[in-house]
Amino acid sequence: MVKTEQTNHISLPITGLEQKTSTLNLGPTHPATHGVFQNILEIDGEKVVSSEQTIGYIHRAFEKLAERRPLYQITTLTDRLNYCSSPINNMGWHLTCEKLLSVSTPKRVDYLRVIIMELARITDHLICNSIVGVDTGAFTGFLYLMQYRELVYEIYEEVCGSRLTTNMGRIGGFERNFTQVAFTKIEKFLKEFPKALKEFENLFVRNRIFIDRTQGTGGISSERALNYGFTGPNLRASGIDYDIRVHKPYSSYEDFDFNIPVGTTGDNYDRFLVRSQEMWQSLRIIDQALKKVYAFKGQEADVYHADAPEYYLPEKSDVYTKMEALIWHFKIVMGEINIPKGEIYNSVEGANGELGFYLISDGGRTPYRLHFRRPCFVYYQAYNELTKGSMLSDAIITLSSLNLIAGEMDA
Repeated sequence: MVKTEQTNHISLPITGLEQKTSTLNLGPTHPATHGVFQNILEIDGEKVVSSEQTIGYIHRAFEKLAERRPLYQITTLTDRLNYCSSPINNMGWHLTCEKLLSVSTPKRVDYLRVIIMELARITDHLICNSIVGVDTGAFTGFLYLMQYRELVYEIYEEVCGSRLTTNMGRIGGFERNFTQVAFTKIEKFLKEFPKALKEFENLFVRNRIFIDRTQGTGGISSERALNYGFTGPNLRASGIDYDIRVHKPYSSYEDFDFNIPVGTTGDNYDRFLVRSQEMWQSLRIIDQALKKVYAFKGQEADVYHADAPEYYLPEKSDVYTKMEALIWHFKIVMGEINIPKGEIYNSVEGANGELGFYLISDGGRTPYRLHFRRPCFVYYQAYNELTKGSMLSDAIITLSSLNLIAGEMDA
């Protein structure tokens, strides 16, 4: 935050007094806004009268870059959207490609994807809720939970070699099969994280200071949330049980038993509770998916990608010994495969909400047009309404509670 820039004078006709309001730049400073967001606030003392949002500070033109790349090279661009849960972005993009290319993935691939996506959802919610705690003055929970985010990142590292921007998976499945070490790490996380999550909840859920800072602030009704286009935890906190995993299942989510947590008021406290409960549901899903993966026997236990030689790199040993594999390797790497004509929209339940990909192909080697439906872009539009009349300190908590990610917003 920087110093007050100007003072406005507003005459009050009823009392004849003069009211002074100030204009304040809230951001872009990372310690306050947790990203390069600028909010030009008009404040009366410490009360927010109005706010105007500015975006675009890290705009990287992902959609235009994608028009010059073959499908498999776009995966690295999706990493940089919501980088707190990048594997979900990766899987969402691959599912979009598979829809266009009519590629059907085996059940084992679906279940492995579900495990990774739910781990990513946990890390995203973990970061969001712990940051909300920091903004209310509680730093301990943040430090405590980061240890368990590291456990998830170690799983990513074992699966694909990366941690934050994972570039995980491929069109049709994964680059390689999960090792036993990866499964052991997943089991370790399932065993250790529930205790830590319970302790974290005990720090906040009934904490008088936390409740006073979050209840009744940043609230939005279900009707207004729908009008804005809210999805994900921010919509469910207002009482709407919309979840793409249930209403339009993908990656075999219909095979799993889990609940959709919902709130009532859509305020900062409800958003915290919904994300907390979703972490418990994600743990349920991972446990079920792991048992389903272990149930595969024989050759099925080694399946980790679909039979799609036009879009999936063959084994290196085959490239060195088989002419057909060498040809496919060359054509894929050099981007010499035309994709079918089509116009599709596909979405997944990202950690932040509905993450959608609108893809138009004219039959060339790259997308003719690609648009990312980023949930954060929608939430930020409502920031003025959510903070109007609140205290300045509440405006910062509301920004964190919406879980706005600048990389996703500025695509």
